[in-house]
Amino acid sequence: MSGYKVPIWEVSPVLKVKNLETYIEQFHILQGISFDVKQGTITVLFGRNGAGKTTTLRTIMGFYPISDGNVIYKSEQIGGLPTYLIARKGIGYVPEDQGIFHHLTVGETLLLAQRTKNEEKHEKLEWMLEIFPDLKKYWQKRSGLLSGGQKQMLAIARAYINSNGLLLIDEPSKGLSPLMVGKLMDSILQMKEKSTILLVEQNFFMASNIGDYFYIMDDGKTVHDGYMNELKEDKETLKKYLGVS
Repeated sequence: MSGYKVPIWEVSPVLKVKNLETYIEQFHILQGISFDVKQGTITVLFGRNGAGKTTTLRTIMGFYPISDGNVIYKSEQIGGLPTYLIARKGIGYVPEDQGIFHHLTVGETLLLAQRTKNEEKHEKLEWMLEIFPDLKKYWQKRSGLLSGGQKQMLAIARAYINSNGLLLIDEPSKGLSPLMVGKLMDSILQMKEKSTILLVEQNFFMASNIGDYFYIMDDGKTVHDGYMNELKEDKETLKKYLGVS
């Protein structure tokens, strides 16, 4: 039925974060974060600067140790595993700074992401080149010479090739022109056809137009969640937690 919205409780979660607590040195950054990321959806983590959004993604990936709580990926407990094992489980991660090697060409970066060559990885690479044609155009170009938007495309493509169904993407629109943000929105929506996405994004226009579900973080806690369409109409919550009028 056109326009039918699947109830959130009917969609299976691919990632479950339960009462997650993280310290960085003496600072208690995450203070009981809980959320689900449903299969085949885009779930957005909102919050003001310093709310703990990036720390949440980095804790899921094992960069920061978990003080308490659980991270469950496809019914398997991954909290406490080293980062390289979490990546091998198939979670793709795009950090806020993109994390690309500037001395490598586009082609070298994407071929390295395949790790082991097989038909599935080849199909993923070909699909990324369809979604991001600039990467095919600049295949021989050093990554450090790309524009900001092209570097973001490369970082996302690299993570997707090396994943098996879940992408964590941190602030993809940061520093991009409105035109490039629009292209990125279209690309991420296409990727939802074959992947589940957990997105951290300060650009409310972008996030609210591609996201299915949301969680709002404040001072290291999850304080509000629901359908994205409902949040767009909730002016009080937007103003209180996000400063959006």
